[in-house]
Amino acid sequence: MSDGQVAIRIRRRALYLSREVCDRYFAGVDAVVLLRRDTDLLVLPVRHAAAGGYLLKQRNGAGDRVVHAADLLRDETDAGEDDRELPAFWDPAQAGLVVENALSAN
Repeated sequence: MSDGQVAIRIRRRALYLSREVCDRYFAGVDAVVLLRRDTDLLVLPVRHAAAGGYLLKQRNGAGDRVVHAADLLRDETDAGEDDRELPAFWDPAQAGLVVENALSAN
């Protein structure tokens, strides 16, 4: 990974984020919005729980988190892409984390 990039894992129709990634980009956030941007996935923090989004659930004592997104990631796991680690970077213009090539082209 180059400077400014982090690794995000997609496995079993869920997005796995390390504690370090969450502390850096999603501190104090309990939910995120996931948007398709061609083959990239944009992860946006949701500042108010009432706004909705996918829950950012704590996965373990280390503080790693998981976002279950079966509806969005169904095509990826059906295509045999069940466990992938992908590069991601923060895009200030979109105010979100961009996970590169996370989604199939439709």
